[in-house]
Amino acid sequence: MLRRTLLTSAAAGFGLALAGAAAAGEPMDKVKACFVYVGPIGDGGWTYQHHDGALQVQAAYGDKVELQWQESVPDGADAERVLTQMALGGCNIIFTTSFGYMDATNAVAAKFPNVMFEHATGFKRDHPNVSTYNARFYEGRAVQGTIAGRMTKSNKIGYIASFPIPEVIMGINSYYLHAKKVNPDVEVSVVWAYTWFDPAKEADAAKALIDQGVDVIAAHTDSTAPLAEAAKTPGVIGFGQASDMAEYKDGPRVSSIIDNWGPYYVKRVGALLDGSYEQIDAWEGIAGGEVLIGEITDAVPADVKAEAEALRDAIAAGTYHPFTGPINKQDGSAWLADGQTAPDGDLLGMGFYVEGINGDIPQ
Repeated sequence: MLRRTLLTSAAAGFGLALAGAAAAGEPMDKVKACFVYVGPIGDGGWTYQHHDGALQVQAAYGDKVELQWQESVPDGADAERVLTQMALGGCNIIFTTSFGYMDATNAVAAKFPNVMFEHATGFKRDHPNVSTYNARFYEGRAVQGTIAGRMTKSNKIGYIASFPIPEVIMGINSYYLHAKKVNPDVEVSVVWAYTWFDPAKEADAAKALIDQGVDVIAAHTDSTAPLAEAAKTPGVIGFGQASDMAEYKDGPRVSSIIDNWGPYYVKRVGALLDGSYEQIDAWEGIAGGEVLIGEITDAVPADVKAEAEALRDAIAAGTYHPFTGPINKQDGSAWLADGQTAPDGDLLGMGFYVEGINGDIPQ
């Protein structure tokens, strides 16, 4: 990691006086909206989808918005340096699009109170100019798990996990619970890749799962590499992650979770323009349109497709919650009673597997 440079300390000196027009509550004639990406915009997944959202902002507001972005920014000191440069460069609102940017976001926000910071998937809002936003990805995992449980022939399904944070753990649990609900014999194997974006590591993780006999793979990493690896083995299917990954529709991809960030970005930049901007903590899912279920292909039998779509629609209508009891924790202790749904606080702090998943969560 690079150490912070003198530029960072300089921010404390004159950054407070910069971007006064960005103060919340005052309409603006033009907004400079900036985005920090953990991977390249060509990753075909997570960053690609965030950048698509940024482009939707440009399409919505035209010359009222100036966009700036930086790709492939590591967590830690590098992120803090980039955020400082953006704030000094006149950005009115900065979207930091990875969980690992949380501390850097809050540190830089403290130095630039008139710049608005929006952190994706985080939970810290230490300053009035920091908002957080997330998507209920676990809702999409429920739909994927239903398809996986119905379609596996080996009764072995797999999950490529990035880092052991609640967002990822709740996805594993939802995927497994819904596969188990339709197929009591199903087992899930988890491979931890310890990366958000590294196509080589992601491909190795997919190969490891396939070598274990897994024939359905979900991934919580950012590239198309798991689908590319699955395509090498007849009979193995998978899902697009973060974006539709439609180029694999004629191969292993049977559906996808699409992270639809555009409407949120348009709304937040619009709020700066019209003076209605305020600090928020947003967590929407299928109902709010932030989580979309990509086309379910003809490789999925009609009855399974109908079942998956019915589940999607029930989640959207609010008549079904993917974490509805009875559900026990991995050690057999009770978590949710019959009919009880998980509080958001339990999900946002989730650090345990549900009963039936083997193996330990890395510390």
